[in-house]
Amino acid sequence: MHVPAYTASAALGLALLAAGAAATESPQFRGPNRDGVYPAEGLLQSWPGGGPRRLWTASGLGAGFAGVTVAGGRVYTTGIRDGQGYVYALDTAGKTLWTRGYGAVHGGGGYPGSRTTPTFHDGALYILSSAGRAMALDAASGEVRWQRDLASDYGARQIQWGITESPLVVDGKVIFTPGGRKATMVALDAESGEAVWASEATGDASAYCSPRLLEAGTLRQIVTLTEKHLIGVDPDDGKVLWRHSHPGRYDIHAVSPLFQGRSIYVTDGYGQGGKMFELAADGRSVAVKWQDENLDVHHGGAVWVGGHIYGAAGRGTWYALDAATGAARAEIPRAGKGSVVYADGRLYGYTEKGEVLLVDPEPASFRVVGTLEITEGDGHHWAHPVIAGGVLYVRHGDALVAFDVTAGE
Repeated sequence: MHVPAYTASAALGLALLAAGAAATESPQFRGPNRDGVYPAEGLLQSWPGGGPRRLWTASGLGAGFAGVTVAGGRVYTTGIRDGQGYVYALDTAGKTLWTRGYGAVHGGGGYPGSRTTPTFHDGALYILSSAGRAMALDAASGEVRWQRDLASDYGARQIQWGITESPLVVDGKVIFTPGGRKATMVALDAESGEAVWASEATGDASAYCSPRLLEAGTLRQIVTLTEKHLIGVDPDDGKVLWRHSHPGRYDIHAVSPLFQGRSIYVTDGYGQGGKMFELAADGRSVAVKWQDENLDVHHGGAVWVGGHIYGAAGRGTWYALDAATGAARAEIPRAGKGSVVYADGRLYGYTEKGEVLLVDPEPASFRVVGTLEITEGDGHHWAHPVIAGGVLYVRHGDALVAFDVTAGE
């Protein structure tokens, strides 16, 4: 079919606008696709001594391990003060625009701090507190649109370190995993907060994992990890399509699954390593393809770029795994345990020692090509870094630091 020139140009323009928006925004946990891959271009490929230029520091954000959401020219995050949770909206110069409380939170099992990164969608922010309270806020004003106590509504079992989930929005529904006696996963209407569906209760509690949407051909499933299982859920009606036994030490599955096609990769800390699963063509079961014991990511996330999977193992070694076999193709010993993301041909890692590393991911030249030290803030260095609009955002406790990582002229 012939497409008129003006129509093709318009389509190209829309595509370019969409690509530009994706590069300048990070609307949810770990980027546009929740996979730690940021669609940026024109970034520095190595850093000068001392790291890239600091743009600004915002302080007073409370205790928190949450990352940031960047959308609509604003930066959003969460923090805790005096046992109460708060959402913060800042402009892109680090000035606080509004603050909104979301109530009492879980004590954190000895590690107090916010866990949920706000999800931005269609002018609203969605959060889930560590105590199981779901809330929708107007992103412009911070006004509450609706709130629900999912822990109470669905009989959720309290977990040791508090619920650690960033909501997923699919087809006008906000997805949460209360892991309760009445439902494992639920979908609420994004506009009203009313229940759309509740999946069957499988007996598993929530397991610190943020769900993701898998799309492969005609298959479309919400995939996440619960206390003892890897599961796939129909986003239309909440039916649990399949469950695969996958217990974890201390019932922790804090790393969201990664996908390419029907392949699903998961990794867990405490020496458990990772597994690659293959989803059946009918979408009703999975089978293990390979298992690796090297890359045991605790809660810092992993990335799958091209034919390799990257992450920081529990003892601080960074690995590049062959995604087809699980074999280690390269490693950087003692680089540091931490959170890892990817943008414009480079890995960015934020280690528990407070260093941010820029890494060349090519297995033949797998090495650190830039470092900077985060001295602002306090507490554990556990937040995931974010890259949006040529800016690297690093959260440390009550401080958020922004760096210019563009290559310039």
